[in-house]
Amino acid sequence: MGSEVNRTEFVFVYDVRDANPNGDPAEGNRPRMDDYTEQNIVSDVRIKRTARDYVNRAYGDKEGLRVFVKEYRKDNGNLKTKEEVLKEFGIKTKDEALKKFWDLRAFGATLAISNNTITQTGPVQLRFGRSLHKVEPELVQGTTVMPSKEGKGQGTMTEYWKVPYSLIATYGVVNNYAAKETGLSRKDVGILWEALWNGTADLNTRSKVGHTPRLLLIVEYKDDYHTGNLDYLIRMYKNDGTEITARYDEQGLGKAVRGLDEYYLDLTEVFKELEHAKDHIQKIWLIKHPELKVEGVPKWDEITVIETKYIKWDDDQMRKFRNAWGTKEG
Repeated sequence: MGSEVNRTEFVFVYDVRDANPNGDPAEGNRPRMDDYTEQNIVSDVRIKRTARDYVNRAYGDKEGLRVFVKEYRKDNGNLKTKEEVLKEFGIKTKDEALKKFWDLRAFGATLAISNNTITQTGPVQLRFGRSLHKVEPELVQGTTVMPSKEGKGQGTMTEYWKVPYSLIATYGVVNNYAAKETGLSRKDVGILWEALWNGTADLNTRSKVGHTPRLLLIVEYKDDYHTGNLDYLIRMYKNDGTEITARYDEQGLGKAVRGLDEYYLDLTEVFKELEHAKDHIQKIWLIKHPELKVEGVPKWDEITVIETKYIKWDDDQMRKFRNAWGTKEG
């Protein structure tokens, strides 16, 4: 397969329990919501942040795999500007920046180099994530043990937002033409799959603990074709067969869901759509968490199904997957 990046689309599904997947600062950090459909929303920026943080931890000390969009601080604790970071690494051209930083090759950026503003569109584009079911955020209140000011006799009141449970799906595309422009390699894309999965599992702040990757569907094409909107075709059902997909759940049954043992996902419509594109498809990978129940996956030669809790050297199938994307040394 070499290092060339083919047109690829993907759907990433993860769940959140008693946490805040993406707070809205304009709404007191309330979880982002579509108040009309009652779906929980996560911005593409938040998902990219998860990927960047993982790559920074796992690969950031390796040449060509540094992360540009993160906090770089001066000795006095103040943040460095983009221009100061580029100067620190001795970068004078866009090509030098792209070679140095993984996230610039993947997601693009706007940079100011030698007083020139350079905008580079990234080959990896993600849509906002949406919960597959209706969600009702909760405001939790409490008190602190220690007072906030001297002389106070008791702690202060605290409050924070969370969702009891949310199963979130996001859709993305890797554009092969933009990949050539940024120098995005097949290995870079392989690191993206690892970063989405493992990075989500590694979220451990108070507002993010409880995130778990559940499903990653990767469709690689032979040409410029892509299907689009695959996440919209996923159906979510209670174990008794009642559909709780958000747009079909008029009674709001999805709000009561609290865990994987209460539902299953049906991918029948997803693969019906992909069947129309079979002549264009080179390979499909379906990576799923062992505890997630999934129906509607056909037995096509193009499909490889892998069950794993963590993308690593688990077994022969995972080894083949990582070899296919050039991340075998990870």
